[in-house]
Amino acid sequence: MAFSVQARLDGKVALVTGGSRGIGEAVALRLAEEGADVALTYRGGAERAEAVAAKITGMGRRGWAVRADSADPQDIRAVVAAVAERFGRLDILVNNAGIGVLGPIAELAADDVDRVLDINVRAPFLFAQAASVHLGEGGRIITIGSCIAQRVAFPGATLYGTSKAAMIGLTKALARELGPRGITANLIHPGPIDTDMNPADGPAAEAQRELTALGAFGRGTDVAATVAHLAGEDGRYITGAEIAVDGGFAA
Repeated sequence: MAFSVQARLDGKVALVTGGSRGIGEAVALRLAEEGADVALTYRGGAERAEAVAAKITGMGRRGWAVRADSADPQDIRAVVAAVAERFGRLDILVNNAGIGVLGPIAELAADDVDRVLDINVRAPFLFAQAASVHLGEGGRIITIGSCIAQRVAFPGATLYGTSKAAMIGLTKALARELGPRGITANLIHPGPIDTDMNPADGPAAEAQRELTALGAFGRGTDVAATVAHLAGEDGRYITGAEIAVDGGFAA
């Protein structure tokens, strides 16, 4: 199968968390298209995750779908170690897995707070911590944040916004700590992206569309293209950065 994009990540190994659908799936496939072998985590929907891995294999790369619960620290450490052992190395971590719980702050249950912070904050920290042991010169940590971290344009996003804003501090701190080893860390803030969880024809779509400068939803491939740029040699001098792929949501 021929691809128009030059394989710029040949010999690299990537781990994409939550890579079985939506933005994560688009990222996993784009990194494979660029030449990387790709492992992806999933919590549910094994059949769909295996289908993504099969597409990666069909490109002539090594693909692996591995079940892991991002809320479980033991799972996180185990999957990073397993990927490094199976593929012989780890070069790129994409922290994509996340959940969104919206609602008035007074109505949010403690369990909701714990789960959102466990998956959206603690998990990216622990994945980065575990991956840092294996990453070498040219290593990449790329985290998927949210436009809500830059502009909270509607009520009910206090918990979600808190969790995504935490990624700003994590990314900048990682950039400083890992920079001397030649490892970069960057954060992408997607705007409204057309996915199963947030479809462009869903009940809240028009309100989101109106909040963007372009008046449109983006695609998972839009985010994936930015990930690919940061993951490759062209992204070598970008670190500690926040990059909006949001159609002008934060404009």
